[in-house]
Amino acid sequence: MLKRNIALASLLAISTGALAQKNKPAASPVPADSTAKKTDSLPAGIKPYDQVITAKAKSYAGMFTVHAVGGRYFFEIPDSMLTRAILVVNRIGQAATNTRPNMTGYAGDQIAENVVHFDKGQDDKILMKVMRFQERSSDTTENGMFRAVIKSNLEPIAAVFPVKAYNKAANATVIDVTDMLNNENEIFHFGPMVKAALKLGAVQADKSFITSVKAFPMNIEIRTLRSYMSTGAQPGATIPDSYELNSSMVLLPKEPMQARYADARVGFFSRGYVDFDADPQGVKARYLITRWRLEPKAEDVEKYKRGELVEPKQPIVYYIDPATPKKWVPYLIAGVNDWQKAFEQAGFKNAIKALPAPENDSTWSIDDARHSVIVYKPSAVANASGPHVHDPRSGEIIESHINWYHNIMQLVRNWYMIQAGPLDARARKMEFDDELMGQLIRFVSSHEVGHTLGLAHNFGSSSTVPVEKLRDKAWVEAHGHTPSIMDYARFNWVAQPEDNISEKGIFPRIGDYDRWAIEFGYRWYPQFKSPNEEIAFMNKLVIDSLAANKRLFFGGEFSFSDPRSQSEDLGDNNVIAAKYGLKNLQRVLPQLKNWTRVPNEGYENLKNMYETLLRQYMLLSAQVLKSVGGSYTTLKSVEQPGVQITAVEYAKQKEAMKFLQEYVFTTQKWLINDTLTNLTGLDGALYISIAQGNVIKRLLASGTIVSLTREAEMNKGSKTYTASEMLEDLKSTVWSELYSNKPVDLYRRNLQKMYLEQAKKAFKQVSEITGGNYGNGTILYVNPDPTGNDASTLVRAQLVSLRGDIRRAIPVQSGISKYHLQDMEVRITNILEGNDKEK
Repeated sequence: MLKRNIALASLLAISTGALAQKNKPAASPVPADSTAKKTDSLPAGIKPYDQVITAKAKSYAGMFTVHAVGGRYFFEIPDSMLTRAILVVNRIGQAATNTRPNMTGYAGDQIAENVVHFDKGQDDKILMKVMRFQERSSDTTENGMFRAVIKSNLEPIAAVFPVKAYNKAANATVIDVTDMLNNENEIFHFGPMVKAALKLGAVQADKSFITSVKAFPMNIEIRTLRSYMSTGAQPGATIPDSYELNSSMVLLPKEPMQARYADARVGFFSRGYVDFDADPQGVKARYLITRWRLEPKAEDVEKYKRGELVEPKQPIVYYIDPATPKKWVPYLIAGVNDWQKAFEQAGFKNAIKALPAPENDSTWSIDDARHSVIVYKPSAVANASGPHVHDPRSGEIIESHINWYHNIMQLVRNWYMIQAGPLDARARKMEFDDELMGQLIRFVSSHEVGHTLGLAHNFGSSSTVPVEKLRDKAWVEAHGHTPSIMDYARFNWVAQPEDNISEKGIFPRIGDYDRWAIEFGYRWYPQFKSPNEEIAFMNKLVIDSLAANKRLFFGGEFSFSDPRSQSEDLGDNNVIAAKYGLKNLQRVLPQLKNWTRVPNEGYENLKNMYETLLRQYMLLSAQVLKSVGGSYTTLKSVEQPGVQITAVEYAKQKEAMKFLQEYVFTTQKWLINDTLTNLTGLDGALYISIAQGNVIKRLLASGTIVSLTREAEMNKGSKTYTASEMLEDLKSTVWSELYSNKPVDLYRRNLQKMYLEQAKKAFKQVSEITGGNYGNGTILYVNPDPTGNDASTLVRAQLVSLRGDIRRAIPVQSGISKYHLQDMEVRITNILEGNDKEK
């Protein structure tokens, strides 16, 4: 079993799922236990039950019995519930009207999460302890690690509650939780990071209070209203930001679900921990995939074993937020139900479904952590996201709240017009018909639901499709343009108008990889009693499946050097695909003014679409660029033949450089449209310049140069693309006027200045820091010091050679071209002689 390669920060991530008793209604109010006997020998401070829980109490039975008495709230905790793991999930019920950074601060947003348990303390106290799961050992033998691990992982005490009373049978304890719920803490209110992001300062106690505390069979729901002064408020401001918060205390299973280890060849979110039992001479990092608990009913176990489809004990159910516009509800539901076929491959029918939220049902709440909901957010944010909450002990998903931001419709409309406009006449206007927009909503819904099932992005999936198949109407309509809805493949922008491909070959859909991934995660194997017993079986399953179907390849979104794993790319050859994409952009640009025209409006639509098109051009150039100095990473277990990492083929790197020469460094003047610039204020030349700068920065980065040099040294005798050849190709392309004696126009002069600026960094810069968002954190990569390796040496040689070429070209140039080259000669001399220091 391969270890999941995730950042340490992800060890703290938590996901969600469904409980077996999820839809049970709340218990009816119960009378206070007025028959509880008085005890003369009670310790000081502890009163008889009926003096604490009086006849005026409003009480609800549930996971705990909850009592409200005279503005105070009490938990009556049975002894059987002590030490039971309880997941506390906090969400915003109603949000303040203020700035919402990074899509945070909307109603429905999760703001904190912890696992706690109650336990008895000294002197008639009940302790609330926070549970941690980063280090584990189950070996309780005399020489086992269990005791040592426990000693080094003392659970922090989040709260201490004096016992107020005991019930008549002396098997339950009454505590007052009012102050805990009123006072600011990360167990029941904002987590510190979210609080800081929202700039929430001191809580205003006189404007904050408990709204309600209610008990349900497997959970307790707490509503509070919290008012905070903003740390970003103007001096002297007195009006706070107020939020209604909901805290769900959800009882986790007494016996955790049997876990399944993650495998880096199949893309699941995972929960990591350090296992002190797995390696007899060390420790091992273990990762558990996050997934819902799906098991056949007892009466269907033998049918399941025979390969018959059966219904699970508890299906996965998503509800649609009642605030969702009614016309979009059927499409959101369809996006959930599309996963039915994938679960059938895992042996379950009717395993997943979506329903409208119940109406006139006082026991149902959108904030109840037992319910999974697609939450509609009235937001200008053009996005959607699919987080989930899970049991950290096993990876069992408990619940999910998918964030559906209203303006996602604008985003998919813009993508569809630019990428599919040449193929679909319905995309050639600003307001799509409801059926087209509904289908766009459906595919986004399917993608986000995939995340809540535990699936990570598979950016490598589209690379398994031959580019020419994307233009084959019969093939692409049958198979889709990518094998995974979890790819960022968007739409089939490779297809050309003459291919006559319908919506079936343009839209993403749930494909081979998705069905396989669900089978990997959700097929039930009763013959194995632990994840350790599954290891050999699951490894062979993955090996055999990948050998039989190349479309099951998984490429993570953090494969920074692998050109197969990229956002929004298509096909198995980025150069050929990009050329087709450029042809379609050239068809779209002249039509934008007509397609975006709306009576009685200005040119904001045109501006947005022109920018979307320009960014699509930049994206295509970046996709090709990744092949230069890139390498393929195909993760394997030791039972699989071959190596894991290989350099991109020489021919493909040369092909990529030729594309960059023709379509990036050669100014694409068709993108510079004076009419569009005069109407929108956008300058196509600026975006071309940005694309050129990004390419030069990557090619002249010391990391790229070192990578090419190392690859050449390691593979002597075989044809490799060397750093020297790449630098020579780059020089001859960027400085082609030196050898053709043509004038250097404005765009090329700017390009050559960018070249020198990046060459100076490659020659002198001590370090280059690049970053990548990896789950919950950002990893920084520091490339080697270019002055301590061949990067500086090779760039020096190029600059010396270039200076000589410039000197020879100056006499045959005139005007601004001549002055420009004279300036370039001086700049190179200053770089080489160290006279270019910043002042």
